[in-house]
Amino acid sequence: MPMKALRRFVFSPTGNPGLPLIVESIGYNPSQEKIIRSQGYPWYHWLQVEDGEGVLTYHNETVQLSPYSGVLLPPGLPHIYESSSNNIWSTLYLTFGGDASASILSSFGIHEPAIFYWEPSSPFVSLLSGMLSKMDDESDMFGLDISVDAYRFLGQMSKLSQGNHISISRNMEKLTPLIKWMERHYGNPDIGLDNLAAVLGISSRHLSKLFHLTFGLAPYTYFVQMRIHKAKERLASEPIATVASIASQTGFRDTSHFVATFRKHTGMTPQQFRRLH
Repeated sequence: MPMKALRRFVFSPTGNPGLPLIVESIGYNPSQEKIIRSQGYPWYHWLQVEDGEGVLTYHNETVQLSPYSGVLLPPGLPHIYESSSNNIWSTLYLTFGGDASASILSSFGIHEPAIFYWEPSSPFVSLLSGMLSKMDDESDMFGLDISVDAYRFLGQMSKLSQGNHISISRNMEKLTPLIKWMERHYGNPDIGLDNLAAVLGISSRHLSKLFHLTFGLAPYTYFVQMRIHKAKERLASEPIATVASIASQTGFRDTSHFVATFRKHTGMTPQQFRRLH
């Protein structure tokens, strides 16, 4: 159930700098405002959805976040997040650091940035809100208890990651018909996310979840990468074909968009790629 009041706790990292894992802040925001961080955040930042839906953007990647999902961002990663369609969006958050934080994450097999999903019945649902409730008595003056709780929290997060790996093969079975469909229709520029979801008869949100768990990419990002791959094949094997014709054949509406997208994904223009191959 969503929490009822705004609660925010901030711990000074200078209070006990010898801890291997230091919690900077932990809290709940019942009406999450838009956040723009062009320089990222100086601590590891976990953002978890309590209610409503939001959108997170980083590395030109857009991720839909809804209940039973969360994201871990590394320090210094530029990002933006906000509510979807101006609806009320409630979030829980945890920011942490410490000299051993990177090695702890590595030992748990957690590589950020990372998106996590869990089932409504998972014990992970209430972990962060439980940590908040424990802080009500304000007895943890030096941040020792919350540091231990944060370590346990990351351990449970790693189990979500392991579960995600186990499910990848099953997700691939579900996505294979769509990937084959993409292979046949990549030249159609009118295809959007809803069209991709309709192929499997599922919601666009469910499709996004499957793709992120399986490939770490949004469905449409995967589709664009497929188009770029097809364009590479044509550039290398069809020396007489113009860049404009290849753009049209691989699902791009105009040449300038194709060139810009190709450069973004490969670091070179189509003409430069052709000369190399």
